[in-house]
Amino acid sequence: MTHINHTTHQTICATCGTQYPVGKPLPELCPICDDERQYIGDNGQTWTSLATLAKDRAIRFSQIRDGLYDLRITPAFAIGQRAFLILSESGNVLWDCLPFLDEPTIAFIRSVGGLNAIVISHPHYYSLMAEWAKVFDCPVYIHQNDAVWVQNPTPAVTFWTGERNELWDGMAIINTGGHFPGSCVLIQPDASGKTNLLTGDTIYVARSRRLVTFMYSYPNLIPLPKKAIEQIRDRLDGVSFDCIYGAFEGMVIPANGRAVFDASIQRYLSIFE
Repeated sequence: MTHINHTTHQTICATCGTQYPVGKPLPELCPICDDERQYIGDNGQTWTSLATLAKDRAIRFSQIRDGLYDLRITPAFAIGQRAFLILSESGNVLWDCLPFLDEPTIAFIRSVGGLNAIVISHPHYYSLMAEWAKVFDCPVYIHQNDAVWVQNPTPAVTFWTGERNELWDGMAIINTGGHFPGSCVLIQPDASGKTNLLTGDTIYVARSRRLVTFMYSYPNLIPLPKKAIEQIRDRLDGVSFDCIYGAFEGMVIPANGRAVFDASIQRYLSIFE
């Protein structure tokens, strides 16, 4: 049974949480943070390790719906996103990834059936995907359009192409583009008869929870052009969903998600009229 390798190597970017290969020279600047969609931290480029993080951090997991859990690092680290564990009859899925992993989390996930796949929305959440994939012996699904951003290559990565990738039990990955060319969302029917849309920050739930938004860069407030908004609209044409779950705590639209999405798209496109 595979466990975590808590080495002391400083291979994790402290700003975005991306892990780099052990035994290879680190870049002067993390390419993911140096991109205009992200940023280098106020103290410059800094690195940390799993061993350092393990001294004072844990992963908190909580059930938010039947068969759906969210996982968050506490205290928060790097970007601070949450991941989602989806329990499904034909195999469990981790949506997005965290830049930390501990033994209690491994034990919990194994107790509910392990992981059949990890699916990641975009490069900001690649984080510790190689370690997670090794521990749970599962593939990582990433859209081919974002292959260039993989900093820690692993045989576990499965690059897929096209606009839609059907998984199992009604789940599907949809490439919408926008934030990144390979940005994706995940459709997940649940046991209650509702359909959840898990979005990372491909589609960003606004603080009011009455709108969603779409940006090229969220921290740097760079908007998307009209054609990108239209592509997101078109890629989700005909897709029904009730609930929207975003990347951060509190980002949830519990009902009428499709109507909220449609109204938000129309509001954005009206700016260009």
